[in-house]
Amino acid sequence: MKRSRFSEEQIIGVLKEHQAGLGAKDLCRKHGISDATFYKWRSKYGGMEVSGARRLKTLESENA
Repeated sequence: MKRSRFSEEQIIGVLKEHQAGLGAKDLCRKHGISDATFYKWRSKYGGMEVSGARRLKTLESENA
């Protein structure tokens, strides 16, 4: 599986910027990601804190 350029902390930071009012297109341009990547992140990490993302990653690695 391909390793992401962004850590969970960075992804959640991008999503928090969106919650603060920045538009999705502007965020994608600023961080150099595609719209599809942004919406995939939002569906996976939306509303999650950094500790929750780490727990999710741990559980996924245990199940693999």
